[in-house]
Amino acid sequence: MPWKRRISFALAIVAAAGGAVAVASSAASATDEVAAFSNIAAPSVPVPVTSHDRVYTADQTSNTVTVIDPSTNKVLGTIALGAPRLSNTLNPQYLDDENVHGLAYSPNRQRLGVVSIGSNTVDIIDTTTNKVLSRTDVGRASHEGSFTHDGREFWVADRGRDTVTIVDALHGGVIENLPVGTGPSKVVMSPDGRTAYVNHIALPEITVVDVASRRITGHITGLGDVFSSDLAISPDGRELWVPHKRAGKTSVVDLVHRRVQAVLTTGPDTNHPNFAGDFAYLTVGGLDETLVYRRSPGTPELVATVHDTGHAPHGIWPSGDGSRMYVGMEKSDRVDVIDTRTQRVVSSFGVGQEPQALVYVPNAAPGGGAPNLGTQGLNQQGHDVAATLPDGSDGTTLDLVTGRRLEVTVRPIAGLDSIGLQARGLAPNTAYTASSVDTHGARTTLVSFRTDAMGNAPQVLAFAVFTGQSVALSTGATGAVQPAMDDAGGCCCC
Repeated sequence: MPWKRRISFALAIVAAAGGAVAVASSAASATDEVAAFSNIAAPSVPVPVTSHDRVYTADQTSNTVTVIDPSTNKVLGTIALGAPRLSNTLNPQYLDDENVHGLAYSPNRQRLGVVSIGSNTVDIIDTTTNKVLSRTDVGRASHEGSFTHDGREFWVADRGRDTVTIVDALHGGVIENLPVGTGPSKVVMSPDGRTAYVNHIALPEITVVDVASRRITGHITGLGDVFSSDLAISPDGRELWVPHKRAGKTSVVDLVHRRVQAVLTTGPDTNHPNFAGDFAYLTVGGLDETLVYRRSPGTPELVATVHDTGHAPHGIWPSGDGSRMYVGMEKSDRVDVIDTRTQRVVSSFGVGQEPQALVYVPNAAPGGGAPNLGTQGLNQQGHDVAATLPDGSDGTTLDLVTGRRLEVTVRPIAGLDSIGLQARGLAPNTAYTASSVDTHGARTTLVSFRTDAMGNAPQVLAFAVFTGQSVALSTGATGAVQPAMDDAGGCCCC
């Protein structure tokens, strides 16, 4: 029997089915909870930017959701869903969220669904009070999801369980686990709410599900690669844009005829797509760019390249009127704001640590308030440091096709520093050691790791007090070696 953990005002520990422990409390009446979803938004229409709108980022290292007022581009604070990485998260009695990653909002714009991939949880948050209404344990490596059209359910893809978990968005708890095929990564809904589309990290296809019956009704095959982390559906429901992060490609799917319309070469670490007017936007993490394509029945035309101010653009979402595009910078802990008329960055500001998904929610706070927010994760931005390859060459030189061969991001956490490395185009299946280098050239070992069959290491993490000026890579291992991630394993920042 599925079980849930509930969070509200008065807390008490109770035994759940199967010996699991849940957090229980008094809850609002069922009538009140259903009423919260009675005012479902009409089909998408332009909504001017106001102080009642909110932008949210899911911050994976600080385990927070950053809340932003887009009328001023001011950060209002953060919602802490767990302890910052390493501070208490390895404690066997740790009960909160870990690796806060995915975001979606309900059709009435009053609920936020937050997916944490490390704790395998979904939190439903009231956007008016910024309080967690329920926390539900879902499938292994849960990643990204969507609300159903009536706002009563939240469907989330479980990368490690080949299922989509259907969460009761009103009360919390699991309704059903729906098998959909190997490594589902994200669920998006058609504009009319009748159809769900699921991509995969180990299948070159889209699984099509009838929402009402919860039955698979088809498969759209022929995508540009087997690994697809994110996807987005166009507002008119006619297209899916499906990035292939590892292959540096994007499949454009014609949903009218259920076929692949085009496969675009978009660049290393192509992350998230989204739409504004007749244009599709794609973040390309490996090039620090956001690409702008004009949608068309054939192959979309690249019409602009936006040079982001930070490193590794990831989540992206338009304002309600489409005049701006908000882009999270994963390695810089910032958000860029793009003017969609000029296709230029017009503002940038710091957020929580390691922002992943990002959503813009019109009228999320009808009263304009910002209660129950804190500051966890703020003013602790990561920064990239100089890095050299084993031959002494500069690993941070940007190749306009393949990206940087070695990137190193340092950010403060819980009395230590998190040192994140990403390597591309090294020798395949080879052990390397990364060392910090001080002003005198002395080296201190940080971590040893192994590349995959392509010579890449999507993410390597080390934790230490970083006092160096740069990081140097050498061949061979010192001590234990972090293994390469396999194709089905995904990565925490995909």
